[in-house]
Amino acid sequence: MQVVQRRDGGFRSTWAKAGTPHPAVPLFTVVPRRWVVERTFAWLGRCRRLSKDYEYLHVCSENAIYLTMAMLLVRRLARSPR
Repeated sequence: MQVVQRRDGGFRSTWAKAGTPHPAVPLFTVVPRRWVVERTFAWLGRCRRLSKDYEYLHVCSENAIYLTMAMLLVRRLARSPR
């Protein structure tokens, strides 16, 4: 598990009067919608070619990711009722 620091420093949507100190930032906060990224990586991990780093060039790996996501999209569109 990796703990990441929020970009806003924990002060998003926080209002304070001028001259008052900022509220304390918690050490750990859940990053919203991070599960979407983790789910996408899980989908990519199912692809045999992307399960390990077989490619020599980064461009080939990127193209393999595009191809895999296109295949997932086509499968999902073919499965959905009209």
